[in-house]
Amino acid sequence: MNKNNRILVTGYKGQLGFDVVKELKNQSCQNVLGIDKDDLDITDEKKVNEFIKEYHPNIVIHCAAYTSVDKAEIESETAFKVNSYATKYIAQACKEIDATMMYISTDYVFDGKGDKFFEVDDKKNGLSVYGRSKSEGEEHVKKILDKFFIIRISWVFGINGNNFVKTIIRLSESKKEKITVVDDQIGSPTYTKDLSFLISQMIKTDRYGIYHATNEGICSFYEFALEIMHMINSETEVIPIKSEEYRKLVLNQAERPLNSRLSKRSLIDNNFSLLPDWKDALKRYIFEELKYKEK
Repeated sequence: MNKNNRILVTGYKGQLGFDVVKELKNQSCQNVLGIDKDDLDITDEKKVNEFIKEYHPNIVIHCAAYTSVDKAEIESETAFKVNSYATKYIAQACKEIDATMMYISTDYVFDGKGDKFFEVDDKKNGLSVYGRSKSEGEEHVKKILDKFFIIRISWVFGINGNNFVKTIIRLSESKKEKITVVDDQIGSPTYTKDLSFLISQMIKTDRYGIYHATNEGICSFYEFALEIMHMINSETEVIPIKSEEYRKLVLNQAERPLNSRLSKRSLIDNNFSLLPDWKDALKRYIFEELKYKEK
């Protein structure tokens, strides 16, 4: 990647988009433009085409997405507009100007059955509107472009936005004595700061294809919550609960994959560095970014 390349990052106000722009600028990339929905309606094909042609980026990192998993079940049309059709419009515009596209996808494209690590070419069978709409976005990118990266991530946390870590800390600070967290959804947390560095390295190459990128190690959401509480020295008790039981307590939830284990074989085969262990990432996030003092 030439430092003079023009790079367009969508979803700039989101957790990942924010850190991607920050990382690229830290690496002295001269022409990085982060945009959000106030700057461009990505569901408008004409506007997308005009905007991308005018800015004429060499690389588009498409982080923008409809990510309200539960709400997507009701607002399915909007979810598909943003996650599928908008992705198609961006891919088409990239094709016209010969730009590389990086599409950020999700573990939700899989059904989460079994306990094996999903490979990049395993059959997809998303359980939710969110998962199916993101899967469709992937298919558009693969069909339209030759120069593309698709990166599937899971359980994202970063400084710019809401996430599981901030929610657990907030519940602890509200002096709750007990909280319940599901213990049968297994996956890997992903720190946007670590992921952004990997992205910055990927776009310097032409090692195109589909990748899984999360921090190393696996845990349940229950174990994730326990580790957060431990790090902030909280006395709030974390009670494990099965997803099926939790869905009875909290109505109108989308079905989520129980198994979000993602194989990193494609990263290894293409000589990309794996992300640090999730506990290391969580510690850095809490104490460096959220400014907690270690006790």
